[in-house]
Amino acid sequence: MNNSKIIVAQQPNQNNFVNSYLKFKLNQQTTANISMNHTQEAVILPVESITPMPNMLPCILGLMNWRSHIIWAIDLPRMLNLEFLDSRLRQYNIIVIQVESLLLGLVVHEIKGITKFMSDDIQSPVGQVASSLVPYLRGCVVQEEETLLVLDAQSLAYSPILHNN
Repeated sequence: MNNSKIIVAQQPNQNNFVNSYLKFKLNQQTTANISMNHTQEAVILPVESITPMPNMLPCILGLMNWRSHIIWAIDLPRMLNLEFLDSRLRQYNIIVIQVESLLLGLVVHEIKGITKFMSDDIQSPVGQVASSLVPYLRGCVVQEEETLLVLDAQSLAYSPILHNN
C-alpha cells in the first residue's frame, strides 16, 4: 500500500489571481497600467506615421495604420486632462488596445514594461486621484511608495470624449 498523503488544493479566490499589466508613464509624474488582456501591442512610431484629421478634439492626434487596420491615435494624457505630450516629439510610444472589435492607439509618454499584481491589490481611486480620472480607472495600486493608476480599457475605448465628436 502507498502511504502518500493526498493534499486537496483549495479553490483559489477569484480576486486573488495574479494579472499582468503593461506599465507606462502618462507624463513625468504619473505612472499607469492597463491590463494585458486588452493590450495588443506596444509600438514606437515616427510622428509622421499619424495622419492628422481636421476638426477633431486636441486629444485625437489622427489616424494610423496598424497591421493593415486604420485606427485612431489618442493623446492619452491630454484625454485624461493631464500634462499632454511634447509637440516637438519625433516619435510616439503607442499602446494598441482592443476592446471587443474596437482598436485604439493610446499615445503615452514612455512604456516601462510588464508588471504583475493581484486583483486584491487594486484599491479604490476615490480620494487618491483627481475626480476627472475616476471614470477611467479600475483603481490604484501602491507599489514601492508609488501610486500606480490601473486604467480601465473599456472606459477609455467607449469614453464620451471620443464618441461625442
